[in-house]
Amino acid sequence: MQTKTPEPQKNWSLEKLEDGRMVLNMGPSHPAMHGIVRILLTVDGERVSDADIEIGYLHRGFEKTCENVTWNQCVPYTDRLNYVSPFINNAGFALAVEKLMGIEAPPRAQYIRVIMSEISRITDHLTCIGANAMELSAFTVYFYLINAREVLYRLGDSAAGGRVTPAYARVGGLTRDLPPDFKRDTVEAFKVLKKNLDDADKLLTRNRIFYDRLHGTGHISKEDAIAHSFTGPALRSTGVPLDVRKATPYLVYDRFDFDIPVGSNGDNYDRYLVRMEEIRQSVRIVEQALAQLPDGPVNHPAFDVSLPPKEEVYGNIEALMAHFKLTFEGVKPPKGEVYQAVEGGNGELGFYLVSDGSGRPWRLRVRPPCFSLTGGLAQMIKGGYIADIVATFGQINMIGGELER
Repeated sequence: MQTKTPEPQKNWSLEKLEDGRMVLNMGPSHPAMHGIVRILLTVDGERVSDADIEIGYLHRGFEKTCENVTWNQCVPYTDRLNYVSPFINNAGFALAVEKLMGIEAPPRAQYIRVIMSEISRITDHLTCIGANAMELSAFTVYFYLINAREVLYRLGDSAAGGRVTPAYARVGGLTRDLPPDFKRDTVEAFKVLKKNLDDADKLLTRNRIFYDRLHGTGHISKEDAIAHSFTGPALRSTGVPLDVRKATPYLVYDRFDFDIPVGSNGDNYDRYLVRMEEIRQSVRIVEQALAQLPDGPVNHPAFDVSLPPKEEVYGNIEALMAHFKLTFEGVKPPKGEVYQAVEGGNGELGFYLVSDGSGRPWRLRVRPPCFSLTGGLAQMIKGGYIADIVATFGQINMIGGELER
């Protein structure tokens, strides 16, 4: 009896083209892809000749979800956009709603938002540099920087009651004031941060292996970065000094003295240097903000904006009614639309809001910096080695929560 020879199964992750090149699949399960991005590579030996970036492996439906809850109920969802620097997301969304309503948070709340945003920026950069160094086998550096991040997480926890998802901002202010020992704890935390940052600097910046892996890889020109709508450290590494905190100041950033570090080559090494210096500049901002921190309330006084104090709710009918209406119906901005941008850890983070006058957003759109950066990734890795993808992908610091499309 004759038996039929089974046909060989095609390996869909490895396809050989007629000219000798191969098509390889990298991600989403590749460790450096973080489980949420897939790159279809066309390689000639070890060189990348073409790349197709596929996103969408993590989709949380942020925008449509927010259109079905009250304005303040959107704040916990903003935490999960860039979950490494959530305080910036909180502040950006609250500022957008306040702009729509034509109000401002009290001065003390604005200072605190700056302080927590800059602490968040530091934790974002520490995570980016530490994780990227680890992916390039510099494991000791990862422990130094994550140790520094831990003390900053404890600061955020003491203020907001949450480490990764604090939901600290509210329309018109904050959930609560800073704890009494916050200034002292910040001074101690920054001592740990500076020591660990110096140790990481000594291990990485002039390290021959680290330098060779980053210098000249992931290069993008100033013109191409602008064409791809790059912002943040990736754009500033090309020499463009664009920073939302300076270009269109918000909160009280115009009251502080700080520099915007820029590079010149637009490669991974310049992006690393920019982030290292931005950490030091954020420390400067926090120290100035704590020195200038005014006394006063941390929430808008109007009963149709912020929840009244509990003691008033228990003894004042107007306060009781306001508490009830704000809890169930939420704040009600007038009809209109607005765009508000803040400087996130990876660049311009913008919120576009449309109100129909009700207690819920009629339309909400977020401008995530990671979306543009990932869109330019293919151009940044073409012509380089497969191994260079790890360094480049790490230095654009893609965050899946805000990338989702």
